[in-house]
Amino acid sequence: MIETISIVLLFLTYAAFIGRRSLTYMHIYQQEEYDSPRFLKWLWANKAFDKRLSFIVVLGVAASFFIPFLFANLFILAGFIFITSIEKDPRRESKKNLVLTSRAKRIFFPAYAIGALSGVWCFFKPELFWLWIITIQCAPLWLVAVNELLQPYEQGLQKKFRLEAQERLASINPKVIAITGSFGKTSVKHILGHILKTQAPTLITPGSVNTPMGIARILREQLEPQHQYLVVEMGAYGPGSIERLCSLTPPDMGIITAIGHAHYERFKSLDVVAETKYELAQAVIAKDGHIIAHERTLRFAQARALHEAHRASFTLCGEARPAGAPEEPSYLTPGDLEIRGITQNMKGLEIELTWRGENHTLSTPLYGIHHGHNVALAFAASMRLGISAGDIQTALQSLPQIQHRLEVKPQSDGTTIIDDAYNSNPVGFQMALDLLSCIETKGRRILVTPGMVELGRAHEDAHEKIGRMAGKSCDIALIVQSARIPSFIAGFRESAPNKPLYEVATFAEAQRWVNQNKMPGDVVLIENDLPDLYERVPRI
Repeated sequence: MIETISIVLLFLTYAAFIGRRSLTYMHIYQQEEYDSPRFLKWLWANKAFDKRLSFIVVLGVAASFFIPFLFANLFILAGFIFITSIEKDPRRESKKNLVLTSRAKRIFFPAYAIGALSGVWCFFKPELFWLWIITIQCAPLWLVAVNELLQPYEQGLQKKFRLEAQERLASINPKVIAITGSFGKTSVKHILGHILKTQAPTLITPGSVNTPMGIARILREQLEPQHQYLVVEMGAYGPGSIERLCSLTPPDMGIITAIGHAHYERFKSLDVVAETKYELAQAVIAKDGHIIAHERTLRFAQARALHEAHRASFTLCGEARPAGAPEEPSYLTPGDLEIRGITQNMKGLEIELTWRGENHTLSTPLYGIHHGHNVALAFAASMRLGISAGDIQTALQSLPQIQHRLEVKPQSDGTTIIDDAYNSNPVGFQMALDLLSCIETKGRRILVTPGMVELGRAHEDAHEKIGRMAGKSCDIALIVQSARIPSFIAGFRESAPNKPLYEVATFAEAQRWVNQNKMPGDVVLIENDLPDLYERVPRI
């Protein structure tokens, strides 16, 4: 009787454990956008398999040869209780909490039920303690299995939502401006959206929403008959990504900001990145629309070929290079927008442009020289849409800072925070360091960063270069998860051997150091902030 009760209790504690453990894995799966190959790759790369509880079970198995069954059973039961009690709940204790959306629930609850039922064997073969190890290790696999089985249903549901979004878009028929690029697209969306809102009702996809289902949801829930403009950010996660988004929201105008190493590991080469981004240009041309592109995107043959074949459909923006300089030519022509100068001061940016023979000076309370290029792209798009230069300048003067993108925030204690937490590319990082160097301060310049992600083969070189720059720009560096970026550490120490560099495990630990050591006048640059799957591998 007592042994039967102990088995029942063992099963119940196991069921509680598998529920909490499944939430832990579900959190990572959600951040990997339910992409099973990427999730499994993450599991393998981080060796995110159960270790602690499996070790307890191994001890229980060994002990079962020397102690009665009941005591071995109770030992493993205690292990389930202990591990369940210390495992963090990702719904409440994460940087980006697990959100049990409808899709997440469809995956989680069946996977949890299968995982719990997989422990029923203990009622029939209770002496085979070692089977618990297999049962425990299968927790992430049940999520993958359920998700794969649900694919036909998910595809049908997504098709339904997509059709609803397309029908709503067609019935309201706003002018669609689509923005893509390796970086800068969210900032250009923010700037252009602000300008357009001063002229007419405008819907802008919020935050970093740039996937088919995210955009479809915004169209279904937020697009209203009064909207005259729709500004859509389009993210690319491989060839064909932009083409699919353009079929959802056929663009009247396209803006291509940059071709670079952001998400590089998904593309493998910059030529593939360029080809994917220029899917937007092809869609705009097909609709007889107009493309605003940064002229440096024409460094790539496919982009140049499309531009050559459809010159009348393009307006380029960029800086004309001096004659005899650069190996890299300028592709600007007299009808394009030329950036003549960008000046950073404590009030923001001043940008000098030439547009169709006329000079313009724009000022805006943004920080970071690279934002001058983003403003130029938004200016060209606005002019093409018929907005006057005067109205654009007026709108830019009231432009809010872009959250978490070189957002300068003076603090009440006399310190200043430069919040660039949503940046993760070499160009943006360099611009942030430039701002850190030039901002006026009587205190220290402190850098907090985990480096950059998804750079693929460029990871080591890019971090080594940016590490050397950081050594010249800051007085103190706090590096989160430094094992990811040894080349950054090497570059920093090479260029600044006498400057302190502290290696910390988490952003929270870096924040504690700053809070305990900051002094009035200090400027703290927060450059990128890793999601949980990069910063804090669950201790399981």
